[in-house]
Amino acid sequence: MSDESHRALSGRKYISLETYRRSGVGVRTPVWFAEADGVLYVYSLADAGKVKRIRTTPRVRVAPCGLRGNLKGDWLEAEARVVDGEEEKRGHALLNQKYWPWKSMGDFFSRLRGRRQAILAVRLL
Repeated sequence: MSDESHRALSGRKYISLETYRRSGVGVRTPVWFAEADGVLYVYSLADAGKVKRIRTTPRVRVAPCGLRGNLKGDWLEAEARVVDGEEEKRGHALLNQKYWPWKSMGDFFSRLRGRRQAILAVRLL
């Protein structure tokens, strides 16, 4: 991640993640994220549309935004993938640390309802 990109996202609570349908139409979603070693980790439910779209087309864009998705900066080109194993655990740990206690409560209710979770790794281009 370049210094300029890092400054654009530093201290932000939300980013807008734009994923693409097969038709090429972009779908924007405000999401929580945590950064480590140039990778942005994003939490989602495993059956969410954004996860399905990333499995089909890993090309995405991100921009800093507010809770409701109102942009607060420029778009940055990126690639995303769904992670598992140790990288998934690392993503959850980083997000739990940044968004404690809200993420922990969300995890609890997801488990209670039997919802599977996914961690996305987004690398800026």
